[in-house]
Amino acid sequence: MQSAATTLGLQLVGIELREPPYDYERALDQVSPDHRGALLVMTSAVFFFDRARLANFVLQQRLPAMFALREWVEAGGLISYGPSITGLYRRAADYVDRIARGAKPAELPVEQPTKFELVINLKTAKSLNLEIPRDLLLVADEVIE
Repeated sequence: MQSAATTLGLQLVGIELREPPYDYERALDQVSPDHRGALLVMTSAVFFFDRARLANFVLQQRLPAMFALREWVEAGGLISYGPSITGLYRRAADYVDRIARGAKPAELPVEQPTKFELVINLKTAKSLNLEIPRDLLLVADEVIE
C-alpha cells in the first residue's frame, strides 16, 4: 500500500489498535488533523463484529472511509471493494462437499477469491457532502440509496 500511495502522491499514516473494545476516538487522536482526509479500514474479525459502531464513528467524524467488505457499507460505511463473502461461503461449501465425497484436503487446490464487488452508500456520501462520480456509480455492483 505504501508503494501505491507514494506513486499517487499520497501519504499513509497507520493507526494501531491494541485491545477490543477499541477506542476509535483515542486512536484517531493519534493522527495529526492534517492527515485525516480519509480512512482505509483493514478487515479483521473484530472490526467485522464492530462494523456498525465503526461505520457510525467515521460518519460522526465526517471521514470518508473505505472498507474491504460490503457489510460495512450496509452498516453505514461509504464504500467497499473486496471479495464477496457469499462467494467465499459457496466455494467453502464446494470444498466440504468434495471432502465429504472422499477428496483428501491436502490434495485440494488453494484458491483465491475470484468475485469482488464494489458497493457504494449514497446516503452516507450525501451526509458527508460528497459527490460520487457517475462513472464509479455505473461500475458499482450495488449502490445503496
